Amino acid sequence: MTKTFFYSVSVKDEGKTVELFLKEQGFSHHLLIHLKKTKESIKRDGIWLYMRDELHAGDCLTVTLTESESVSDFPAVPLSFSVIYEDEDILIVNKPPHMPTHPSMQNYDNTLANAVLWYQKSKGESYPFRCMNRLDKDTTGLTIIAKHALSAAILSSSIKKREIKREYLAIVTGETEESGTIDAPIARKEGSILERRVDFANGERAVTHYKRLACQNGLSLLLLSLETGRTHQIRVHMKYIGHPLIGDFLYYPDFSRIKRQALHAYRLSFVHPIKKEPILISAPLPFDMVSLFPEYLKAD
Repeated sequence: MTKTFFYSVSVKDEGKTVELFLKEQGFSHHLLIHLKKTKESIKRDGIWLYMRDELHAGDCLTVTLTESESVSDFPAVPLSFSVIYEDEDILIVNKPPHMPTHPSMQNYDNTLANAVLWYQKSKGESYPFRCMNRLDKDTTGLTIIAKHALSAAILSSSIKKREIKREYLAIVTGETEESGTIDAPIARKEGSILERRVDFANGERAVTHYKRLACQNGLSLLLLSLETGRTHQIRVHMKYIGHPLIGDFLYYPDFSRIKRQALHAYRLSFVHPIKKEPILISAPLPFDMVSLFPEYLKAD
């Protein structure tokens, strides 16, 4: 797979080396090494450049990024999911419930990766499955898939810098405060592979903000935003303050109202990795959560 990127060098970039300029465009260290090893991958007016060459205002730079064709060791399977946004750089999908993100020994052919591989092939495309914000099996909602190495590198950097805003909708037990912030570190629970807990001695900092949207029948519908992205962060934090998510098999295994944890990745806000335009995407609340709060059918 080959992708070509075009850059115009401005006055402020006068005298910068090719390497520095590309680094500022979001090319990772790994990608820069790859370009160094690829003959004639960087050109100015059709002439091959080295990383150490200096640029001048008005230069038109062409960068050709060549990747191996995607060879997956898991099958393409026609599983249902919704495409919310797509262009040549990224794919944003609405993951359904009960679907793992990545294949494993226990889930080899029923994952989002299997479904996206089938979707690619139906369009005559081929790219590695690079999911930038993995969701738990039973969490629904928005996840970003990078279609090439550069968009993956830039999105990964944006996630580390907390530049991608993620908002979730959740249904929890009881009536919460109208709003609040939970600042409590999270660590793996001793003796468990999966379970996490609040641990002030050994945990990593985790911060969750929440706002109550509605309360009825002993349940609260919350809008939550994350400052950090710890494993099971929302699930652990809500249990910690005494309002666990309903249907959570690890932290509140009561399935009388819903058959999975009532958590939905509702909205994403970020800058497009290549076009540099703001992106604001939302996915409607799924039916099993809507049935408990029908007035939030659109959740907008």
